Amino acid sequence: MADVIKKPKHYAKHTIEPIDFITKNKLSFCEGNVVKYICRWRDKGGIESLKKAKQYIDFIIEKETQWY
Repeated sequence: MADVIKKPKHYAKHTIEPIDFITKNKLSFCEGNVVKYICRWRDKGGIESLKKAKQYIDFIIEKETQWY
């Protein structure tokens, strides 16, 4: 029986699991979520996952373009 918590099918199919890529590259919360949603969109969430990834990209852009 597959472990749906530790090894969900929609992530385990990749050569490198998103969590491993995210942590090894020290990505921010928003960057990590972009990776997560892009990796799973075809197998979980569909277009909604792409919209979520886009929202996190927008958060990154907003943060990077703020005037201090």
